[in-house]
Amino acid sequence: RVLLRVRVSADGLAEAVDIQHGSGFPRLDDAARETVANWRFTPARRGAQAIASTVIVPITFRHGH
Repeated sequence: RVLLRVRVSADGLAEAVDIQHGSGFPRLDDAARETVANWRFTPARRGAQAIASTVIVPITFRHGH
């Protein structure tokens, strides 16, 4: 499991993706970071105005059988 700290712009883009808590496997951490960097988010709002914010995104890897 990886916890990522994502800075989301007012446009809903991931401006920065940092590892808050890694899985212990750098390749998995990098894959999670690259995946989330391409996501679109619903931006936070203050009243009617979209604003930048920071969210924590958990990514859980499951081993296939």
